[in-house]
Amino acid sequence: MPSDDQSDLSQRKGIEVWSSVEWRTLAEAWLDRQLAAAGIERTGGIEKTRIRPWGIVLKVPTTRGPVWFKAGGENTAFEVGLYELLVRVAPARVLAPIATDISRGWIILPDGGSVLGADFTGPDLADPLVTVLPQYGQLQLDLIPHSEQLLALGVADMRAAVMPRRFDQAVEAVQDHVARRGDAERDRFQRACELRKDFAEWCERLAVMPVGPSLDHNDLHPWNVFFTGTGKNLQTKFYDWGDSVVSHPFASMLVGIGFLQMQLNVAVDDARIQRARDAYLEVFGHLAPKHDLIDALELACRVGKVARALTWNRAVIGGGEGTEEFEDAPFESLTSLLDESYLGRT
Repeated sequence: MPSDDQSDLSQRKGIEVWSSVEWRTLAEAWLDRQLAAAGIERTGGIEKTRIRPWGIVLKVPTTRGPVWFKAGGENTAFEVGLYELLVRVAPARVLAPIATDISRGWIILPDGGSVLGADFTGPDLADPLVTVLPQYGQLQLDLIPHSEQLLALGVADMRAAVMPRRFDQAVEAVQDHVARRGDAERDRFQRACELRKDFAEWCERLAVMPVGPSLDHNDLHPWNVFFTGTGKNLQTKFYDWGDSVVSHPFASMLVGIGFLQMQLNVAVDDARIQRARDAYLEVFGHLAPKHDLIDALELACRVGKVARALTWNRAVIGGGEGTEEFEDAPFESLTSLLDESYLGRT
């Protein structure tokens, strides 16, 4: 039988749960037990560094420096099991958890050090990405044989063959939002809906293009990248996998390169955008000619806009308080299909 505290928590969602004394008491007790089992001692109070409808992150001072406790909502709890697979397949590119609880969606991670986004912004971001993106691409390449395992862990299926159905789901998810908006938004939504046939054709083409399904981080911005070293010696670890999906791996560049485009405020044919793209694609160069890989990347990013819409919807739906700030995101992602750029809104 659940305790009274656990029973009470089951009636709440998201921020309401993680802000409660009951949850904090349970989490701190588990945290201290797991640290002790790892030979680590907490040395001070716990700091709440981030709380969102889909998860909370706590910073914990210890005898081994800061560690990080993360709890995800029911739709992102798969991240804990995903970390265990990532550590087995690509240990150099992720943080190894100190402790996990898959059933609760809880994980304790060591400190990852500096994040790329804190040290590099605007034009300064272009050069590091030429080193970062190939390292991420190699991780994806290593994970291609594990795509069925990823799906079994609960990572959402956004492979090309299922994406026409996902398009319909995204349209349904956004409809209620649009009904409360003005004529301009309703018109934009309607025009996006009319792309359904085109979108299905894109998916058919993508399904037979080079490179098999793999993991798409789906939020590969510079604040989710830890790094050490400088220049060509820069080494990375990738963090925050709760938005991940299984898709054509190149869809990751919707955010990975799209963020750079947004920072630079340039067109997709800018030399710095193409240099980052080409560095990433070089990892896959043994699988197909470059022009085929470029075509696949552009198509994967267009199709990936629907995956982003659904990921945003998953993050905010039923999340309780705090979701208002993000309620436009599914609409913006879906209707970015209308953008001329394959990157569009990230």
